[in-house]
Amino acid sequence: MKSGIILAFGLLGAGVAAVAAQPATRNWVATVATTSAGSYVIGSPAAKAKLVEYLSYTCAHCAHFVGEASTTLKRDYVSKGITSIEVRHAVRDPLDLAAALLARCDGAARFLGHSEAIFAKQGEWMSKGIEFHKANAERLQGMPQPKALAELARGSGLTALVQARGMAPAKAQACLASKPATDQLVAMSGEAWQQRKIPGTPAFLINGTIVAGAMDWAALKPQLDAAIK
Repeated sequence: MKSGIILAFGLLGAGVAAVAAQPATRNWVATVATTSAGSYVIGSPAAKAKLVEYLSYTCAHCAHFVGEASTTLKRDYVSKGITSIEVRHAVRDPLDLAAALLARCDGAARFLGHSEAIFAKQGEWMSKGIEFHKANAERLQGMPQPKALAELARGSGLTALVQARGMAPAKAQACLASKPATDQLVAMSGEAWQQRKIPGTPAFLINGTIVAGAMDWAALKPQLDAAIK
């Protein structure tokens, strides 16, 4: 009996050592890389399905897609290492540009959280932003672009939104005034609209091929599932 107990504890100890020796599971949802063009890639670089999403923050279909698909994509695809998501901006208007600059302001690690929060409140800040622009169109037109963007961000409530998420006011203003950041988004948008010629937003690529007609999760999911089989 004693030898059996010793053997059992010996096996248990070996099992514990084996478990301890195994590497921790990688949190792929929190793994974000930056491409040379400035887009963010969330997930495993070895993912079988590489999903690219072209988005605009003033696009209602984009907000709908994020609302219905984000949780499922992160939980069932990205977290398992089978899918990565590259976010590319296809900016359509000044309010969209201000939102993109603020979403990216804290860098790759906080981008996804900021982006989802901006989409979640799209109805609120867009309505305020449109009204603010109507009331201040002439004044905004006479301003330098960085100042006009800062005014739009403030008037729409975008600045308050990211500050509530912990972004310092001075940092938000610096990002809105950043010419390199603005130029990068303009170049990224040029690739989307002029070179890739996407039909609208959201638009998706899977492993480099555009997914025709996919603007919602119901249309995209079968194509994504086929790519990971």
